[in-house]
Amino acid sequence: MTLHATPASAGTLLDRYQSIRRQSLRICAPLQTEDYVAQPVPFVSPPKWHLGHTTWFFENFILAEQMEGYQRFNEALNYCFNSYYQSQGPRILRDKRGNLTRPPLETIKSYREYVDEHMARFLEQYAQDGLPEDLALLLEVGLQHEQQHQELLVTDIKYILGHNPMHEAYQTIHTPVKSPEPAPLSFTQVKEGIYTIGHQGEGFCWDNEQGAHKTYLHDFAIANRLITNGEYMAFMADGGYEHFGYWLDDGWSWVQEQEVKAPLYWYKQEGDWWHYTMQGLQPVDPNAPVTHINYYEADAFANWKGMRLPTEQEWEAACRLLCQGIPEEANFVESERFHPTAPANSQDFQMLGNTWEWTGSAYLPYPNYPRFKGALGEYNGKFMVNQMVLRGGSCATPRSHIRMSYRNFFYPQERWQFTGLRLAK
Repeated sequence: MTLHATPASAGTLLDRYQSIRRQSLRICAPLQTEDYVAQPVPFVSPPKWHLGHTTWFFENFILAEQMEGYQRFNEALNYCFNSYYQSQGPRILRDKRGNLTRPPLETIKSYREYVDEHMARFLEQYAQDGLPEDLALLLEVGLQHEQQHQELLVTDIKYILGHNPMHEAYQTIHTPVKSPEPAPLSFTQVKEGIYTIGHQGEGFCWDNEQGAHKTYLHDFAIANRLITNGEYMAFMADGGYEHFGYWLDDGWSWVQEQEVKAPLYWYKQEGDWWHYTMQGLQPVDPNAPVTHINYYEADAFANWKGMRLPTEQEWEAACRLLCQGIPEEANFVESERFHPTAPANSQDFQMLGNTWEWTGSAYLPYPNYPRFKGALGEYNGKFMVNQMVLRGGSCATPRSHIRMSYRNFFYPQERWQFTGLRLAK
């Protein structure tokens, strides 16, 4: 494999393993038993399935292959918790995961405990000499994979609770309804030139970030912040969802077929806009970044403003120029706000955390893309068609999981993730 991972001792890796595995359970802690099984739409997976699938990953790719004498917890779970790995045999269809009322939740928790105990023993074997590079890398892939599913857990739980007619809150922590006014929208000029795009240096990255390459960019300017709810409401009030001229043809068909009038989770009540948040129904904060919009909506807003979305190359070049690492106050899942917030510092370009930012770039391989062989070759490469790239992470992303080169990707009609937009021109 050609992934990069920073070498670490077996003990350090065990600490990381246990910390990341606990985080998945913390995210699920507020749920009722019934919440673990719900699958309101095919693209949302039940929380119970996420807990089982991430456990299957470690059992299937590490313990069953590398630990002498390992006995699987239950062979039947392979069918239940394989996701899309054709090479790993038959699996339940994605839209049938909500049928998994059995095995019960307690069995899934026992499965996690069983695998975690064996992973601890497995890593103890390498306490003296350290993990071989290939095993350390495989473990790192499993940990990064679980962090991806932690973000999906947050967004899938929000979809499950947000589409329940009770609209009950996931958490009861109070946050201010209205944020301070954002800095005026302004644009920073980035000079034309040749920029290196893709993962650079040490540390872990996914295969789709590899193939660092030079790209020529023309002069462009990028916005100092994300678009706010208030700015998006102006688009709506000006007939943004009624005028086909702002929309791509596929986007306009989506608007018409789905009868969309606002971002996901927004509801009109007595003339005012409210939206479902992880704290229940709240008035829409006009100063906070808009989220839960899809690529079509982001592109239409940009057209309405007479501007455009940045390409992913422009986004990465600007991020490397304007951001000095990840700000301490950046809004990631560890903040447990589970909602975008206005930046405390008006000079913060807010490019990491808060919302994933749609770019105008299709999800395609970089030059010299090193597609994996074997099962992990199914991880990214086979999805490089009909999807758009997003950058920057969100309020549901683990802080240690994001990088300036990180490439997320979704279909243009999808908006259940924390997705927003930044303008360019």
